[in-house]
Amino acid sequence: MRYLPHTDTDRQAMLKTIGINKMTDLFADIPAAFHLPLGSLNIPEALSEVGISRKFNQAASKNEHVLNNACFLGGGTYNHFVPAVVDYIISRGEFLTAYTPYQPEIAQGTLQALFEFQTMVARLTGMDVSNASMYEAATATAEAALMARRVTRRKNVVIAGSVNPRYRAVTDNYLSRLDGSYQQVSMGKFGTDLDKVIAALDGETACVIVQYPDFYGSVYDLAPLRAACDAHGCLMVVAFSDISAFGLITPPGEYGADIVVGSGQALGIPMAYGGPHLGIFTCKQKYLRQMPGRVCGLTEDADGKRGFVLTLSTREQHIRRDKATSNICTNQGLMCTAAATYMTLMGDAGLETIARRSSAGLQALVSQLPSHVKAADGVHYNETVLSFASQQARDAVLAAARERNIFAGIPLERMEKGVEPLHLLVATTEMIEMDDINSLLAVMEVAA
Repeated sequence: MRYLPHTDTDRQAMLKTIGINKMTDLFADIPAAFHLPLGSLNIPEALSEVGISRKFNQAASKNEHVLNNACFLGGGTYNHFVPAVVDYIISRGEFLTAYTPYQPEIAQGTLQALFEFQTMVARLTGMDVSNASMYEAATATAEAALMARRVTRRKNVVIAGSVNPRYRAVTDNYLSRLDGSYQQVSMGKFGTDLDKVIAALDGETACVIVQYPDFYGSVYDLAPLRAACDAHGCLMVVAFSDISAFGLITPPGEYGADIVVGSGQALGIPMAYGGPHLGIFTCKQKYLRQMPGRVCGLTEDADGKRGFVLTLSTREQHIRRDKATSNICTNQGLMCTAAATYMTLMGDAGLETIARRSSAGLQALVSQLPSHVKAADGVHYNETVLSFASQQARDAVLAAARERNIFAGIPLERMEKGVEPLHLLVATTEMIEMDDINSLLAVMEVAA
């Protein structure tokens, strides 16, 4: 359909039908003081359909694709390889145009894809159950805090300062109008001191939220936190940004996490300017009925044949919203199908290979850094913070890298307030080759 499908004749007929003479009469009830004079918005003249297409194509041509650049960007969105078959599958009409599968008798394909997605995500995270309803990681983290409050009947939430700043901000916003405290605890520079988080727990804590690997890429032992949660009777919530990590490192479920949330973007979903993405939400079996969103289940029909249905999706989510466990009632079917297709293609061995290559790329980079660039201490998966002597030195590296078609990383202060402008958050995936690493190292030497 074109942008303006109605002709002048159509418009005049509609105006006559409703009993007015001109379009501005529709706004007669708005006081004249609030009307904008014609021409005050400086909107250009209307273009033809051809002109509009040309204008947007010219604007789009200025974009740079990560396939043509060495991409060290991370911070929650990662440049993983997406096999062509993923886009082919989700472009098929039965998936691309599928609506929320209320009627299982005509939505078995969509429901099965969601069921398989849930099964694979639960295996990957080491958890019992998964839903298929979260928009992205930030709201999933906030929903985990709300769920923990319901389960424990406590109101206080503790969150580590090494959790992605966007996840923290959204969780803060969710909890800001509710009773109880929301405490952000610093884990020291670039988040390595878990003892500080443990010290913040008490008998009134509903849950503690940490990220693993954390926002800075650090990997650490979660066993002490599990023990502390048991001692205080609170839930342990583990967030993540790059789910590919669990192809290599111990998944949170094996540490005894109660709820695991994060981003599924690494599973066959492109960076896409920051979205659409996919939120992951998993938990222990005993908390299933407090899980937000939707869960697809396996059942049998009257003839004993296998079938798939939406389960645990309450009417309150759609009708009595003030009584709802959660107002997340979407069906992230297309993104879930992409992730399920990707995981099916890769399998256990493929996911492990991707994780090993991603981690190896970071180790290769860090091990060869010039003396004037320092990497954060500790064990990291595929992401870390590089520190420079001055902002001028760092920005010189960024400028030189752009000239060589290298996305060298994210200035840390863009994502985290109060940080000195000396740091660069860098990430590696299986898309990074040794030539890319050598090019970035060469830029650092030249810029210095």
